[in-house]
Amino acid sequence: MKNAHTLEMVVAVLLVVGGLELGLMGLFEMNVIGSIFGAASMLTRAIYVAVGLAAAYRVLVWLKAHSK
Repeated sequence: MKNAHTLEMVVAVLLVVGGLELGLMGLFEMNVIGSIFGAASMLTRAIYVAVGLAAAYRVLVWLKAHSK
């Protein structure tokens, strides 16, 4: 149970980070993650992949919950 809670917290943080990043990019053309870690760095790409995986996980959880 603790692992599930930890996973949900990590997913929530990643989704907030991704949402704020996209909002700042759309409103102000400001790439915060790229500015901090380097626009084309492996760490920046890893963060973007983690955000995408978190979003996919959340979609699957929602679909599972709504298919009952």
